[in-house]
Amino acid sequence: MKQCIKVWTEDSVAKPHVIVAGAATWSIKIHNGSNEALSQYKTNITSIAPLLEKLAKTSDVYWVLQDPVYEDLLSENRKMITNEKIDAYNEAAVSILNSSTRNSKSNVKMFSVSKLIAQETIMESLDGLHLPEKSRETSAMILMNVCCNKILKPVDGSCCQPRPPLTLIQKLAACFFTLSIIGYLIFYIIHRNAHRKNKPCTDLESGEDKKNIINTPVSSLEILLQSFCKLGLIMAYFYMCDRANLFMKENKFYTHSTFFIPIIYILVLGVFYNENTKETKVLNREQTDEWKGWMQLVILIYHISGASTFLPVYMHIRVLVAAYLFQTGYGHFSYFWIKGDFGIHRVCQVLFRLNFLVVVLCIVMDRPYQFYYFVPLVTVWFMVIYVTLALWPQIIQKKANGNCFWHFGLLLKLAFLLLCICFLAYSQGAFEKIFSLWPLSKCFELKGNVYEWWFRWRLDRYVVFHGMLFAFIYLALQKRQVLSEGKGEPLFSNKISNVLLFISVVSFLTYSIWASSCKNKAECNELHPSVSVVQILAFILIRNIPGYARSIYSSFFAWFGKISLELFICQYHIWLAADTRGILVLIPGNPTLNIIVSTFIFVCVAHEISQITNDLAQIIIPKDNSSLLKRLACIAAFFCGLLILSSIQDKSRH
Repeated sequence: MKQCIKVWTEDSVAKPHVIVAGAATWSIKIHNGSNEALSQYKTNITSIAPLLEKLAKTSDVYWVLQDPVYEDLLSENRKMITNEKIDAYNEAAVSILNSSTRNSKSNVKMFSVSKLIAQETIMESLDGLHLPEKSRETSAMILMNVCCNKILKPVDGSCCQPRPPLTLIQKLAACFFTLSIIGYLIFYIIHRNAHRKNKPCTDLESGEDKKNIINTPVSSLEILLQSFCKLGLIMAYFYMCDRANLFMKENKFYTHSTFFIPIIYILVLGVFYNENTKETKVLNREQTDEWKGWMQLVILIYHISGASTFLPVYMHIRVLVAAYLFQTGYGHFSYFWIKGDFGIHRVCQVLFRLNFLVVVLCIVMDRPYQFYYFVPLVTVWFMVIYVTLALWPQIIQKKANGNCFWHFGLLLKLAFLLLCICFLAYSQGAFEKIFSLWPLSKCFELKGNVYEWWFRWRLDRYVVFHGMLFAFIYLALQKRQVLSEGKGEPLFSNKISNVLLFISVVSFLTYSIWASSCKNKAECNELHPSVSVVQILAFILIRNIPGYARSIYSSFFAWFGKISLELFICQYHIWLAADTRGILVLIPGNPTLNIIVSTFIFVCVAHEISQITNDLAQIIIPKDNSSLLKRLACIAAFFCGLLILSSIQDKSRH
């Protein structure tokens, strides 16, 4: 072995890329487990250690620790090979090879995983010495992971992948958050010292406290520094969970119980937390928050259980995603139609609320914007709704009430929108040309093309339009007092209400039966855009026609609904892992405790980020137009700088 390794260390000889070496068992057998043999083994290891270290500078060198034996099965001529002797030889090899270099860490790697595998499988050995075939296959697979994963970087796992180097943008983000934390600490210390100096003092004559100052309101600078300080700490946690290889990840394995038992559990919890709504209108605020909340919880369970492999569940989750987009169409159309507020402040507030967390994660986690596909989807549809209603002629409810002609004008606008949607849905080339233009391509490309974005957009292409149309019809009926929205009253007359409820229940069940009978995802996805609205409308009618159902809501689900966006985005890195393909393991060896702890932290972080986003939105997006335009100029300059840095990074990578 020494002669072979010595030849490889010569510069003129071709060196192997990977060397796997190990020795001990034969030495124990030949010398009958004598102590002299162990001493000679140490001497031999000491003599080849410098050669291995030299070779490890240009090749991957692995020293395999000797596997344990099953002593009861050993034949008489192998009885001297005991686990005690093997451990002594392994300890000698580890201590000598690890101390063979003056550097802090040896370049020779200890391949100790085979020993761990053997401890689990040696009982299945035929002779007590040689391992079963599956043990060698596992060791070989791990060795190939070590060699190949750092080059191939597979998307379905993180085993043996080196931590990706920090990009320039990530380093600048780390500096910014560090300065924010330092700035807030300095601000806090100064503020605290000032508070101590102005602490109420006791009047010795009267024995009463005198207050020197009145508490001043919290300044915008303090809120800004505090928000970025908290956000910096949260982003550090994100990075440690899903980039630093600090925590383990585990694979998802779908079973019906892992999906349906948690679903039943949260539904029971939601039913117990019932409260009366402040108003009893169709899709009132409490009801929509409740709707978002239970949908988000179901989607989270769907993701962590790996239920996408079960087609009926997949199709029903697709309806939940469509329902979110339906609410986007319904909510924004209702706001613009009733309020008539097409000002830039409203647009900036919505865009900031939707995109702030995703932009920060794109920077910190080095991920493309399209990776968080749902946020780009909602953002684009919001802009489509805004442009459709804001373009001349601007038609709002106040104007339409005076003349029915304006209702016809709005329907023409919606018809034109539907025509554009159909054209882009069936003209992939035109769609890709639009979103491949720079700088849109920087936002909507994934792996060098916009096909993934086209697929995601096309999957729910009609549901936002359906939400807008439903809002228009509902508000028109409400204005004409066709609906009875009083507390405890059915939405329509008893006869009509019963008929509509029956049709809704049948439609709801029919869709579920169809979704369960689908043969493959491609077939289901083709029909989904046209039929998903059936189950959504059926749910709305079932939820709102009975007066008693419309008058109550689940505060449990509504609480989660208020942070549904943050929950959806945060799950990518601090609840799931490996970019949603695995499950984060904070507590190894105890899956139940691990999921409880990681879920608690995940929900707390999502809630905190929601508060931070709201606080920053009030400061960064002021109501004064002149101040807002200055802020927008700064934001535009920031994104221009980000695009330039991103282009530099892409060139350096290529």
